[in-house]
Amino acid sequence: MIRRIGYILIAALLLTSCGAKKRRTTHRKGAPVISNSENTNANRSKDTKEDDGLYPMPEDTGRFERFPISDTQDYIETFAEIAQYEMRAYGIPASITLAQGILESGSGRGELTLKTNNHFGIKCHTGWQGEFDFHDDDAKGECFRKYNHPMYSFRDHSIFLSTRSRYAFLFNYKRDDYKKWAHGLRQAGYATDRKYPQKLIALIERYDLDKYDEEVVHSGLATVREPKNYEVFTHEVQKGDTLYGISKRYDISVEELRRLNNLNDNIISIGQTLNIRRAQ
Repeated sequence: MIRRIGYILIAALLLTSCGAKKRRTTHRKGAPVISNSENTNANRSKDTKEDDGLYPMPEDTGRFERFPISDTQDYIETFAEIAQYEMRAYGIPASITLAQGILESGSGRGELTLKTNNHFGIKCHTGWQGEFDFHDDDAKGECFRKYNHPMYSFRDHSIFLSTRSRYAFLFNYKRDDYKKWAHGLRQAGYATDRKYPQKLIALIERYDLDKYDEEVVHSGLATVREPKNYEVFTHEVQKGDTLYGISKRYDISVEELRRLNNLNDNIISIGQTLNIRRAQ
């Protein structure tokens, strides 16, 4: 549950502030957008549920937070509410998010997850500027994204699926059609395992994860009932480009550009590739 995660985060902050040494705070490039209802950087806009459906992310203190999970049911109880918030904000079924998390992270107890807080097996890929670690997967010593907090992993998973063109067709499915989503993820190349869809569906049905989809759908959100068609593409930054200028060119807000590309400010560089997504 988010409350449980909050307690752990508060305890970690208290321990840090009480230490004799000066606290060392770091910020990872490429980290998911973090907002706080009381304090935000001057150049960072607040993400509120009223504005865009996003919940406040915990502050990145630079500490690696560990989350001991006892079993699959404990995993579900810990992260179900987060998966529902991600469904409201991005349209990915909560059941799919939870099933992928269970499968990819070994219910939060897998070797990769324990050392990286990476719950979805997302590899570094070109352009990743955040922290990383190496792990043997399809090949030996592959690069995987690393997060200081599991909630960053859940947010990055949503951004990963919603900003890549090969997954765009998934968002035409009904938000509670977990079977189509399961098969679509395999079709789009999320996993190489041919039985990946069946494994996701089996987890969803075994643990009744689709009930979390139903709760979101029954809340009556238009973003759940009426899937939108999105045009997804990239833009390479040229000399003279500004984030504001690019936003005007593609009819997308600066805030959305920053969110899609994990930008903490409006600074961009020549040759940088930006993800663009706009409703058709």
